[in-house]
Amino acid sequence: MPAPPREKKEHVKHILVISQTKGFEHDSVTDAMVAIYNMGRENGLWEATLRTDTELITKKDLSRNAKNLDYFDALVFVSTTGELDLDDSQKKDMISFIRDDGKGFVGIHAALDTNYKWPEYGEMIGGWFDEHPWSTFNAPIINEDSNFPATRHLPHEFVKYDEIYQPKAWSRDKVHVLLSLNPAKLNYENPRVHRTDHDFAVAWDKMYGKGRVFYSTLGHTQESWRDPDIRTMYCEAIKWVLGMTEGSTVSHAREQQAVSH
Repeated sequence: MPAPPREKKEHVKHILVISQTKGFEHDSVTDAMVAIYNMGRENGLWEATLRTDTELITKKDLSRNAKNLDYFDALVFVSTTGELDLDDSQKKDMISFIRDDGKGFVGIHAALDTNYKWPEYGEMIGGWFDEHPWSTFNAPIINEDSNFPATRHLPHEFVKYDEIYQPKAWSRDKVHVLLSLNPAKLNYENPRVHRTDHDFAVAWDKMYGKGRVFYSTLGHTQESWRDPDIRTMYCEAIKWVLGMTEGSTVSHAREQQAVSH
């Protein structure tokens, strides 16, 4: 007997997962893209289109491909690096997709190490990469918002072996910090430490016009994508940018107990 026809999923979102690398290429890119694809299959909440090119980042009618930004509900940049292949029209469409249409954006790790010549991108995501002073290390992390969907499963203080980016053109008062490094447990003798305020965000969220934006530096290693904590964080982040859950986007000062630890 033939199998019954597969029922069409209702209320399923569509996300475009991009990893184009013009600079350093992370070994973890494949792990991350597969993880995001499988999350959607497992939870039934989204279908992911995986691409290493930027052709679909447009609102133009693509005769060879029915999908363009109008088809998608969120963009996920997986460790993109360098200046991506986006012309002025594509850049305008991507910004409009988030800011005006209210669609979501998730940036993973090196998504901060890209598009330096595109000011609106830095404004949208919240900053840019400015080295990783401690390389990959046992990062002492503080959970600054245990009520946010992407971080509520994490303890108040914990350690993850990962590569933490130092952000530049970044300000705490322009984002809602979710995770940060514990400043009392860091070595500042490294000359690559440029932030004199010793404020190193590990994850944040923000609004960009009508759109929701989430970024985290976690996910550098292949092993991190087998970590249930990291997978849950990004799964919940995608759900949040898709508007499936609610969480604060209001900026706040650092916890005094974190600074004075």
